[in-house]
Amino acid sequence: MPLNDDYLVYEHRGYGMDQGLYAWRPATTRAPIAWPAGKTVAVTPVVPLEFHMLDPKGKPFKHPGAMQTPYPDLRHYTTRDYGLRVGAFRILKELNAAGLKATFPINAVLLERARPLVDAILDGGHEIAAYGLDTDHIHWGGLEIDVERAWIADTCEAFARAGLNPTTWMSPARQQSFNTPELLAEAGFTTCLDWEQDTVPVAMKTAAGAITAVPLSNELDDRSLLIDRRQTEDQWVTQVRDAVAYLAAEAPRAGSQSLAFTLTSYVTGQPFRIHALRELLAGLAADPAVWSATAAEVAAAAG
Repeated sequence: MPLNDDYLVYEHRGYGMDQGLYAWRPATTRAPIAWPAGKTVAVTPVVPLEFHMLDPKGKPFKHPGAMQTPYPDLRHYTTRDYGLRVGAFRILKELNAAGLKATFPINAVLLERARPLVDAILDGGHEIAAYGLDTDHIHWGGLEIDVERAWIADTCEAFARAGLNPTTWMSPARQQSFNTPELLAEAGFTTCLDWEQDTVPVAMKTAAGAITAVPLSNELDDRSLLIDRRQTEDQWVTQVRDAVAYLAAEAPRAGSQSLAFTLTSYVTGQPFRIHALRELLAGLAADPAVWSATAAEVAAAAG
């Protein structure tokens, strides 16, 4: 049976990607950018702080860090809690010792529950980003726009009650709806960590104004590499440092670039991994090509 003539007709099809948030262009044609003090690689460790409930609804899907076995999954639940009470403080200690800045996306429900951790992050001069309400409030294509707008408003109100006004956003599970960028810009956010379309910040246009996507490397995610792919800590350290070295070597042609990677509190914060974290951070701190910066600083410097 032949297909209808309109089967391949798509009204939004155009040059490059079928979306209007940013113009498609190959990396070889982008205008080079330059970081402060002649640095060529902006490095941003991102430390997500998540609240995982014991009985998640899991709609439309479970957060990647959610409970894994039938209720009550106390083994995974207490591991996530360990990350917030122990692991995150270890990561923070090593970041401070190395003199590196990081961005800490935090679920809104943790602002009161984990206030000592919030204060320690602020005392270290790091950036706190909004990370939605919690891991069970997933933004997705089937979410009604008024519901999503309310979730973002509730998140902002929780941060305001905590005396915080973040300009950087990361969605739970880094999942968005088609409306998320516009709703974030509408709410006053200027930077987003959900996208990974380049190795430089990308300004995305919405009806409510622009919001800059600072790419966060999913390929260098510590949980994915160390837990899911079962790589060694030494392999992980080598991969991050190789990525930085490669981006630095591209600078004469491509200009300055950025690299953000994830440090998960209940993964990298384990005692047997601290040696690897310490080695990684020390190497980054000593690298003359590296500019240590938060996501908001990277977005602002990109113009």
